[in-house]
Amino acid sequence: MLHCIRNSGSCTMLDNLQRGTICIEDLEIGMRRSLRKRVTDRDIHMFAEVSTDHNPVHVDEEYAQETIFGGRIAHGMLTASFISAVIGEQLPGHGTVYLAQELKFLAPVHPGDVVLTDVEVREIDYARRRVSLDCQCAVDDKIVLKGGALVLAPSRKFD
Repeated sequence: MLHCIRNSGSCTMLDNLQRGTICIEDLEIGMRRSLRKRVTDRDIHMFAEVSTDHNPVHVDEEYAQETIFGGRIAHGMLTASFISAVIGEQLPGHGTVYLAQELKFLAPVHPGDVVLTDVEVREIDYARRRVSLDCQCAVDDKIVLKGGALVLAPSRKFD
């Protein structure tokens, strides 16, 4: 089933995966989940407010026109937050705790871009409940961010 969360009449997030939890006991190497999200002006301004990062390259079009980007760009960490959304909502999901994240920003994300975020299980340490994940975000098949994450996965033993 395809879900669309509507915001001010425009579809900003699309995905077809259930929210919830995949416990460590059920995880397998190669499992993958994704999220597709359109970055809106509202997203950028809300992120600026929450993070207190009001860098004009993100919030001032006139200023941003004069930069190498030729216009406003989304905060890199806003794009990275879509990885957090996949990890916290889908893989492993609810109850997951971040331990580490590495990111490499490869290209800017502009207002209106649709970002496809993919997270895939790379390694599992069942005894310690640690899961290593490969993470990437792409716009129009161009990778804009890549990296990895280490998380503590939920377990049925502790429910």
